[in-house]
Amino acid sequence: MKTIPANEAKQSLGRYLEEAQQEPVMIQKHNRPTAVLISAREYDRLRGINVAEFAAFCDRVGTRAKKLGLTEAGLKAILRAA
Repeated sequence: MKTIPANEAKQSLGRYLEEAQQEPVMIQKHNRPTAVLISAREYDRLRGINVAEFAAFCDRVGTRAKKLGLTEAGLKAILRAA
């Protein structure tokens, strides 16, 4: 991953937008990582992974709750009490 200072990113944004199509570009401010420039395609891929992971997590929790005898009515009661 290429790392560049923020002022360079500002001066040559077009160039780094093009480079981000091939690989992420780390932007640093005061020698600290501040942002990562990635392609829209990579962003969509990462969002899809997060959504899929969350859906799988919800499925696991739902299956476990059902095995433990939690019903929708029971869940509503718990949520009302919270």
